[in-house]
Amino acid sequence: MRLLATMLVVSLSPPTQLSGGTYTLADDVTVTRVGYGAMQLAGPNVFGPPADVDAAIAVLREVIELGITHIDTSDFYGPHTTNQIIKQALHPYPDELHIVTKVGAFRDVKGGWPHARTPEQLRQAVHDNLIHLGLEALDVVNLRMGGFDSPTPGSIAEPFEALAQMQQEELITHLGISTVSEEQIAEAQSIAPIVCVQNFYNLAHRVDDGLIDSLAEQGIAYVPYFPLGGFTPLQSDTLESVASRLDTTPMSVALAWLLQRSPNILLIPGTSSVGHLRDNVAGAALVLPDDALAELNGIAG
Repeated sequence: MRLLATMLVVSLSPPTQLSGGTYTLADDVTVTRVGYGAMQLAGPNVFGPPADVDAAIAVLREVIELGITHIDTSDFYGPHTTNQIIKQALHPYPDELHIVTKVGAFRDVKGGWPHARTPEQLRQAVHDNLIHLGLEALDVVNLRMGGFDSPTPGSIAEPFEALAQMQQEELITHLGISTVSEEQIAEAQSIAPIVCVQNFYNLAHRVDDGLIDSLAEQGIAYVPYFPLGGFTPLQSDTLESVASRLDTTPMSVALAWLLQRSPNILLIPGTSSVGHLRDNVAGAALVLPDDALAELNGIAG
């Protein structure tokens, strides 16, 4: 990544080996499959600053200490707050670190998430990310479409073309899309290559099973969000039962299942706690036995 000049120097230890290994998004971008989602570093409801900025900085520095090379963020987290903390904690960034951001929304005065998908809004969002992260170019930018957790039918050509134009201007290196359908992915690919898709998916919500396999064949990463979202009480009971039998947590089982589901799946669990971060990394390393996999695979029905 190209950095803006700064006087801050962060001393970081060599990375450790993480479960799942790495995944190559592009010739110049290889990331650990276990990443980190920075959304929770902002204040309550992802709005305003956190109560303890030093604690947020400690989490980010532990991310690097653990060997994680993929941080997922957005300038509409806070807004601006999360990216500013990332810069404060880690700039100048280690060469192996890749920051993936997203655009397509903004925060109103009430903390809402209105769409911001016009070419002008997207250009402003890209520049905001560049400024607050202290970068000259963004490694990967996801276009956030759809609703809260599912795609919305319709063309994504206009906003995606706007990002492709900024890629031509070398403000963005690689493109991705989020909360999209197979048809929208194909439409985006007709405009410019994509390196990742970020959708709602977990062991209870498996609408994208076929899509994940298709993307794997194309060498495109799939980045699921909400690893414990949308479970029914019965599904939660099954997950908790498996976790108890393996002497671990439901989150650990959910993350391990995702990591074993397909080699193109990248994890971005978020937390504002160093302890929870370490737990998530340890949980992803869990190897699920065949009987547990069979039980978990039956959750979706």
